[in-house]
Amino acid sequence: MSIDLDNAVAVITGAGSGIGRAAAHAFARRGARVVVTDIDGDRAARVAAGLAGRGTAATCDVTSLGDLEAVRDLALDRFGRVDLVMNNVGVLAVGPVEAIPLETWQRVVDVNLLGIVRSNLVFLPLLLERGSGHVVNTASTAGLLPYGYDRLPYTATKHAVVGLSEALALYLRPRGIGVSCLCPAGVATNIVEQITFHGEPAPPRGPSFPVLDAETVGEIVADGVAADRFLILTAPEAAGELRAHGADVDAYLSHLLKEAP
Repeated sequence: MSIDLDNAVAVITGAGSGIGRAAAHAFARRGARVVVTDIDGDRAARVAAGLAGRGTAATCDVTSLGDLEAVRDLALDRFGRVDLVMNNVGVLAVGPVEAIPLETWQRVVDVNLLGIVRSNLVFLPLLLERGSGHVVNTASTAGLLPYGYDRLPYTATKHAVVGLSEALALYLRPRGIGVSCLCPAGVATNIVEQITFHGEPAPPRGPSFPVLDAETVGEIVADGVAADRFLILTAPEAAGELRAHGADVDAYLSHLLKEAP
């Protein structure tokens, strides 16, 4: 069921910078043609221009079903099909949970979770009709482990993305469509531009993972897609944390509490 990236057509949201940009380059190096989308159309255009003729760009706000439909139509008009969809947009809200207002929660859910829901509505019919393709959803190690209480809307949505992706894998893989869930740990990107802060910052509590550059993560994603891996981690250490968490949740939480500053 693994997808051959050579001459595949990939659509990536949030590809104007960071992990999305790096994945666009990694896919293109393997022969894919890439539809680079971002809410900042100028950034998307600059990334597409750097793909040696294998890219095209579009402005896309994932909270708009119409924008995603326009991206689909562009991909079909320009390349004739869509083989891979990478849902990569994410925003954060940071602060004590009692200080984060409802409208901020609604914004994070609308972008991080419902953005993928809209993408599924637009692109999955194409993949299902052909019986082939691949979907990559960007979650986070904060969606696997309970340490992200200082960014709870982000943590909640990333846990939802992991669950959504696991269920999608059960549904789509028998229909010939691969599903991967990217759970990066520390990555040097410009996501700080997408953070809103509320109240006094909460102290961190949880495992410390190495910080990778986005280009390395892009290669990890492309290799994971080519190998048809479901869970794509950027920090192998996260697998050990996940095993400890799964073995005894109470003990894992108690351990984190003991390490509290």
